[in-house]
Amino acid sequence: MKVTTDACLFGAWVSKEMQNEKWKIENVLDIGTGTGLLSFMYAQKNHLAVIDAIEIDKEAFEQAKENTAASPFSVQVNVIYGDAKAFSFSKKYDLIISNPPFYEKEIISGNQTKNIAHHYSGILLEELLLIIKNNLSSHGVFYLLLPFKRNEEIKNILFKQNLFISEIVFVRQSLKHNYFRVMIKGNLKKEDQSETIINEISIWDDQQQYTNDFKELLKDYYWNL
Repeated sequence: MKVTTDACLFGAWVSKEMQNEKWKIENVLDIGTGTGLLSFMYAQKNHLAVIDAIEIDKEAFEQAKENTAASPFSVQVNVIYGDAKAFSFSKKYDLIISNPPFYEKEIISGNQTKNIAHHYSGILLEELLLIIKNNLSSHGVFYLLLPFKRNEEIKNILFKQNLFISEIVFVRQSLKHNYFRVMIKGNLKKEDQSETIINEISIWDDQQQYTNDFKELLKDYYWNL
């Protein structure tokens, strides 16, 4: 499976955000782990966290297991083969992260692996948010990476599920492009919450070089930054 730049950006953003939290993060759930990228990036920054990484696709699960065994994080990351909708998790999680399949109602390609990674493959966005709601601790936070085109949809579903967006970051490929991804931080809605922090980031600048914001986030993960 291909590792994308936006997924790397998302993983770095999550790790940095959680470093700023003043409470201890012990239990982490990565829904639809794929290669295990997000779990590894978070484990690199939090050596005490125990991460359950669940994956429904058998081939991706096997790759994640292989990657985990070859990584320095084999003790921290527990790769699970299963359907998050049906799986009975034994604990509540301080942090839940997911880079879910992007598209639910669009034409799919002839590449089955790509279809599984990017299209609906057994879990709808509304179902994903219900899983998050049911497995997040009362003080926990969740992070999602989604296409910008689903920005309004996700807000409506979160409202229905009584989940709150505490921060949202709009992502551009370059300063000349429109937004193409949205990174969301949220939690179980509390009565005193009313405002959402809104930011944006570009991956490339006008000279097709990584922006300073991007380099600052990824410098601990990319060798050439």
